[in-house]
Amino acid sequence: MSKILIIEDEVAIRRVLTKIISEENDSYYVEEAGDGLLGIEMIKNNDYDLVLCDIKMPKMDGVEVLEKAKKIKPEIPIVMISGHGDLDTAVNTMRLGAFDYISKPPDLNRLLNTVRNALDKKVLVVENKRLKKKVSKSYRMVGESAAITGIKDIIDKVANTDARVLITGPNGTGKELVAHWLHEKSARVKAPMIEVNCAAIPSELIESELFGHVKGSFTGANKDRAGKFEAANGGTIFLDEIGDMSLPAQAKVLRVLQESSISRVGSDKDIKVNVRIVAATNKNLKEEISAGRFREDLYHRLAVILIKVPSLNDRREDVPLLVDFFASKISEEQGTPKKIFSEAAIKLLQEYDWTGNIRELRNVVERLIILGEKEVSANDIKLFASK
Repeated sequence: MSKILIIEDEVAIRRVLTKIISEENDSYYVEEAGDGLLGIEMIKNNDYDLVLCDIKMPKMDGVEVLEKAKKIKPEIPIVMISGHGDLDTAVNTMRLGAFDYISKPPDLNRLLNTVRNALDKKVLVVENKRLKKKVSKSYRMVGESAAITGIKDIIDKVANTDARVLITGPNGTGKELVAHWLHEKSARVKAPMIEVNCAAIPSELIESELFGHVKGSFTGANKDRAGKFEAANGGTIFLDEIGDMSLPAQAKVLRVLQESSISRVGSDKDIKVNVRIVAATNKNLKEEISAGRFREDLYHRLAVILIKVPSLNDRREDVPLLVDFFASKISEEQGTPKKIFSEAAIKLLQEYDWTGNIRELRNVVERLIILGEKEVSANDIKLFASK
């Protein structure tokens, strides 16, 4: 049911609006306030999906109601109701965040269309917030060790810049997590973050994948196709396992960094792109440079900011926090009560040799939740966590 508040000092207009809206849809529940002060109190104490507010009222006018309401509940769409002489003021309220305005006397179709559109917007705003929280929770960085605190500090300093970042560290340590945090905390967060696993794409297809191609440029190129760089325009491209990228593709990436443009395979036309590059690798790129497998000039272009993600064995003090986080997350996903890990169990997990790092720990926690007792014990660790 959609809950709607009408703030209007003229009783006759208030009642007409209530009647029209209530009769339009059984799921619309309407409450009334006779002045702005009462309206603000009702907004503070209730969750409304829509507010319709008159502009000219005693005690507190509609513009002040709008400003206060947006501070209290910024997600509520507010439709202003204006008299003929209030149109300039009504237009100004749009700049202050009003969803729309309706002239008196209200046109029936205009009123109902505005109500429907405003309620649809509220649903989208709430859903977007829910999804954003879900994404943020999915990529949460868990840990209070000096290494993780240092990484968080670097992210806070560089996220809102366009500085290129190279993330290094063993497999399973959370390099992708760092990349997502960089994007989510940046000014580019509303634009896409496009991920490319350079190790998973055959060397003969990597250029097409990154830069796109034109029809007929190679066998199987049946139509023009945009690449990942174009898809990431305005946002971030995450080049995971960049140490596995072919030398020809490296040369083209270098050109993007130098000229901020790409050309599709089979085309000589330049396409401007505005993309922030974040790269990651589990390889020692300086050794790869010495072996002739990685371009030194590309390395220096990418490694403006270096973030080294430690292995789990180098941050054992974070194991209890990670176990608790994964236990909560897995129990939520499975719809089961959260299991508690005994102190002895946690101690054993801290002593474990985590060659697979965070990824391995998550798998072990899931296994223990499924196979262990109500309280996961040291004995459960010995039975089910062994390699």
